[in-house]
Amino acid sequence: MYEAFYGLKEKPFSIQPDPEFLFFSLRHSMAYAMLEYGIQNRAGFSVICGEIGCGKTTLVRHLLNNLQEELTVGIVYNTHQNIDDLLSWIMLAFNQPYEGKSNLALFDAFQQFLIKSYSEDKRVVLIVDEAQNLNAPALESLRMLSNINADKDQLLQIILVGQPQLRDLLRRPDLQQFFQRVSVDFFIPPLESFEAEKYIQHRLHIAGRDTPLFTPSAMRLIAEVARGIPRTINILCDTSLVYGYSTNVDKIDVGLVREVIKDRTEFGVLGV
Repeated sequence: MYEAFYGLKEKPFSIQPDPEFLFFSLRHSMAYAMLEYGIQNRAGFSVICGEIGCGKTTLVRHLLNNLQEELTVGIVYNTHQNIDDLLSWIMLAFNQPYEGKSNLALFDAFQQFLIKSYSEDKRVVLIVDEAQNLNAPALESLRMLSNINADKDQLLQIILVGQPQLRDLLRRPDLQQFFQRVSVDFFIPPLESFEAEKYIQHRLHIAGRDTPLFTPSAMRLIAEVARGIPRTINILCDTSLVYGYSTNVDKIDVGLVREVIKDRTEFGVLGV
């Protein structure tokens, strides 16, 4: 809609996870380094937490794009508190047959899959997204799967990605045995104000524009209202560009951003 008007080759502020637009703040860089370390050192469990919209999924997708070829990766997205067939979802994530099998048969089949992968020098990595939705029995099931080893080698590496509730869940006394198995963990905080401004400029650069489009005061206001959450920054920036295009302005200033915030607060279904 506004791309050509502002000299952009694509939308710079989509809320869909896109590794090409990944912005490495200091904390995102550290979280990524921890994930890489966990993979390279065969960590049994790695845990990455952060607020909704902080870029966890984008970070993981960037990791997947840069993994070594000898890794076999499965991703479970469909988590919920009452999930009682987690092993079936895990089998599905690795394209393994799961229908009509008992839990014991599923466990045996998955164990054979891990052993076969190990014999072929392939390491298996399971990523569980939105892991804060899992209950204690599901986490215990994951712990049991991580016990499948060959001598000193870990046959399955598990990465849990979730919101802050995951951190609270893992700190529960009844999950102490699970928590002690976590080798790598990191919490991604919201962006600082100066990082948010760099984040906006970074996404505009990736989308094809280096000439300043948002005034410094406009970016500071967006960062403040969004509380440093990248997804909220994207929403406010995208809406500001729509407003700017509709009123034929060359640069997004703080007055226009205030109008966007006011309208979203008064007339938006979800507000800001």
